[in-house]
Amino acid sequence: MNSGQRILGGGVQHVLDYLRRMQAESPAFFYAVQGENGSSNGNIFWADATARMNYHYFGDSIKLDTSCRANGYRVPFATFTGLNHHAQPVLFGCALLFNESEDSLVWLLQTWLQAMSGQTPVSITTDTDHLIQMAVAHVLPETRHRLCKWSIIRETKEKLTHVCQTHPTFETEFMKCVNGSETIEEFESQWKSFLERYYLTDNEYLQSIYSACRHWVPVFMRETFFGDILSDQDNDAKNTFFNGYVDASTSIQLLIKQYEKALTIWHEKELKADLDSTNTTPVLKTPSPMEKQAANLYTRKVFIKFQEELVETLANPATKIDESGTITTYHIAKFGEEHKAHTVRFNTFELTANCSCLMFEFSGLICRHVLSVFRAKNVLTLPSQYILKRWTINAKTGSGSTVEEHRLELPSNSQESLTMRQNSLRQEAIKFVEEGAKSIHHYNVAVNALKEAAKKVAAAKKKNADKTLVNNLVNGSNLVVDEGDTDLVDSGQSKEEKEQKIRELTAELECVNQQSEVYRANLLAVLKDMEEEKLKLSVKVQNARLSLKE
Repeated sequence: MNSGQRILGGGVQHVLDYLRRMQAESPAFFYAVQGENGSSNGNIFWADATARMNYHYFGDSIKLDTSCRANGYRVPFATFTGLNHHAQPVLFGCALLFNESEDSLVWLLQTWLQAMSGQTPVSITTDTDHLIQMAVAHVLPETRHRLCKWSIIRETKEKLTHVCQTHPTFETEFMKCVNGSETIEEFESQWKSFLERYYLTDNEYLQSIYSACRHWVPVFMRETFFGDILSDQDNDAKNTFFNGYVDASTSIQLLIKQYEKALTIWHEKELKADLDSTNTTPVLKTPSPMEKQAANLYTRKVFIKFQEELVETLANPATKIDESGTITTYHIAKFGEEHKAHTVRFNTFELTANCSCLMFEFSGLICRHVLSVFRAKNVLTLPSQYILKRWTINAKTGSGSTVEEHRLELPSNSQESLTMRQNSLRQEAIKFVEEGAKSIHHYNVAVNALKEAAKKVAAAKKKNADKTLVNNLVNGSNLVVDEGDTDLVDSGQSKEEKEQKIRELTAELECVNQQSEVYRANLLAVLKDMEEEKLKLSVKVQNARLSLKE
């Protein structure tokens, strides 16, 4: 145990016990400890089945937050997060970093990548630490690396406190230069003027962040997908997933409790957003068929952003400036803001468009400038290439997701489908409760159907148990097996091959049992909800009868 672990005492063992227990309960739960074979580094990483499945759907852009130590937290907690289809923070894994050497950070990234089946992200946002930058370059050389803009802005305020106090407009001008620049040339010009205005041309700190501007100033990052579609994403790698659950005072003894609480809350928020997106109809603001199409495709939060862009086309007319073959070039500018014009190249034959603002490339959502051209060219619905599935209601269903499904290789092949079935069944059960509770008649029909379903699930579980391929394992060799499974005891197999077969069959049995337990638990939960609803309805009926008698 290293010095960091000794300071945190028995809490580390509590975390390890929790991780071992979770892995025993679920074969898809992943955890690893650095240097288990005698090294004293002792960093710990873990990711549950849900985190790994979420990465499968939303792992195009990730954020690694290791700022807890720099910010004086009691626990060296680090997280891998991203955004789901509702633009909510989603977890891809956690770590305890007792050692932050370059080797340890390389181990962390390699271990995380292993847990994610080697599937590399398009982009990653991290803190500004140079060791992290070196580790990312080593492990993820093809991934676009962005430094946390929020951290740089905060550090700038701290380093130049005296300037901020002397010049109240300094911070506003700095933010305008960083966030308001539409082109690289505009940023370069504004940065030079900014330094001259405040006599900071020779300031070493500002020189250092300028030398790294291509890794944190937004105008340099637009050609790469980062998924930042909403203004509240300006905090970059700030740990929004555990914000309010883990802070500087959180002890390691409380960490797991707060970790599980955050998981539960965000899961509930995602379910609520799922229901809002599938069961409500947003108010349309235009007669455009494209708006109606988007309302049916996108999640509510993403649709609202799309709707803003669509409405803005009314104030951003497209003017044709050139035509060459199938390519037409348009000039798009808001009334009175010609200096902020953008250029769109439209291919009439392929119905494709490229805008100089690069909003689609950066966020996966089409911009007002391209929409203005579509409007001018009478393109009434969104071409399929501009509908990024990761932002749609069906982001987690079927094939064709942002990430190829076959890349996810969990320890048990059954566990992947199990997690997907859990999510699907949970959503269907919630819809069932809502429909079944609408009246006493609906309720009685629903309860009878659920009781019948519970019997069928129990029968299926018994049937699977009766057909168990592995009934006993004694000293690693003595087995009672199904008569049809003769290849398991084939004398031509080596001891290692037989043991591997035993492990595979045992894992398969465990997954089948887990599946049955999940079905049973979900059905019981639905029955409980409906019993409570029946009680409420009965009270209402009784009160109504009493009112009539009076």
